[in-house]
Amino acid sequence: MRVERPGPPFVLKARVYFEDTDAGGIVYYVNYLKFMERARTELVRTLGFDQSALQRENVIFVVHSVTARYHAPARLDDELVVSAAVLETKRASIRFRQQVTRADGDLLCEGEVLVACVSADRYRPRAIPESMRTAFENWAQADKDVGNP
Repeated sequence: MRVERPGPPFVLKARVYFEDTDAGGIVYYVNYLKFMERARTELVRTLGFDQSALQRENVIFVVHSVTARYHAPARLDDELVVSAAVLETKRASIRFRQQVTRADGDLLCEGEVLVACVSADRYRPRAIPESMRTAFENWAQADKDVGNP
């Protein structure tokens, strides 16, 4: 089965530290991708999967492609809200829609990330474990069941 509608967005709060900023005092553009990575990782954890355990089972996820659009800068000490929603699951990949907003609601960065499931030992594409694919599909279905389109 393939999920072709967004699930509920997962939200992770983060703070901008000095190490996240450039010489101008704003978040360096690539660090938005790090915030997005953390949100995806925490979403997987929320669904009951541990990255270390997956790796022991010869399963890892790698970023296949990213698109990002930057709207406004984040600055030192800003509180960020980073969301991750599943747009689509396929046999060996998951497409996420992600946003980074300031706690006041201002959209800073948005994008889509396609991650591929590969074997940890050979880095070859492999099927997403059925239990994980089911967890993503159930998560998306739960949002639909409460009346969201």
